[in-house]
Amino acid sequence: MDTKRFYWPVQLLGWAAYCSLILLSVYNRDANQVNDVAIINAIIIFVSGILITHVQRIFYIRMGWLDMRLPRLLPRLIVASVISSTLIALIDVVSDYLTNAASLSEVFSISNILLQILAALLLMLFWNAIYFTFHFFQRSRQQEISNLELEASNRESELKNLRSQLNPHFLFNSLNSIKALVDIDPAKAKFSITTLSNLLRQSLVLGKENLVSLESEMGLAKNYLELEKIRFEERLQVEWKLTPGLERFEIPPFTLQMLVENAIKHGISNLKEGGIVEVAAYEDADGVIVKVTNSGSLDGVIDLGVGVQNIKQRLVLQYGGGAEFTLEENDGKVIAKMIFKK
Repeated sequence: MDTKRFYWPVQLLGWAAYCSLILLSVYNRDANQVNDVAIINAIIIFVSGILITHVQRIFYIRMGWLDMRLPRLLPRLIVASVISSTLIALIDVVSDYLTNAASLSEVFSISNILLQILAALLLMLFWNAIYFTFHFFQRSRQQEISNLELEASNRESELKNLRSQLNPHFLFNSLNSIKALVDIDPAKAKFSITTLSNLLRQSLVLGKENLVSLESEMGLAKNYLELEKIRFEERLQVEWKLTPGLERFEIPPFTLQMLVENAIKHGISNLKEGGIVEVAAYEDADGVIVKVTNSGSLDGVIDLGVGVQNIKQRLVLQYGGGAEFTLEENDGKVIAKMIFKK
């Protein structure tokens, strides 16, 4: 729903209905009192009510009240309602006097002013209740939609990751590499089978979480690279750089592992002499940086697969503007970074 388009029709209709009720009340009491003066007063209330509540709404937005929780918001709303109702009451009192609807003593008597303020206060509380109820409902709906999108993205990521891990080509290469080791190096073959088993088991476990520790995500990436080192042998060199204290920092699952996959698929596998994959996690002025650097270039790389797009989408859904993904080439190396801002 377009809230801006919705706001003005409701605002105008609501105040028009309120002023109509005032005129109807006057008519029921004494039909002769519904004259030009009564209509002018109703118009003044209509215009002043719209202006004051609209200024009040702008104030709420700029002060960030729409994002406050109810315990903090409630006392502020009461104060704002009292101020707004006082302004409306004073305008009504002055308009009564200027239109000669009542004598000076009647208009500016304490009892009349307090009565006008009380009536306007009830109106303002009612207006605020409607406005914030609608806003909270909209925010709840938006949060629900975001949660559903995030959950769908996580599920999609899990399925894509499992498809990647269970890709026949990947399994074929891994199993062939392990088969070759059975006679040459049985101990290493057993280790490789255990690594493959751990990789698949970790994929199932981590895929159920919205966020996982950096330590767990690195463990998944290490198992993947251990299997790839069997295939590439000395062509693949791996370096790990993790700043102490970041082990428990949480990131979306499979994001680091996807970056490592891309480094192998689009980088190392295309180089006859192989190269280096460096996985690093550190903190700087921008925030926490998770970086994968590999030998190679972006020249001629048209499609980096679903992994990069998936990472970008998940960072937006999970963090909004609080995280970003960058991909660049520098001095014969491709650098993929996830930046989790402070």
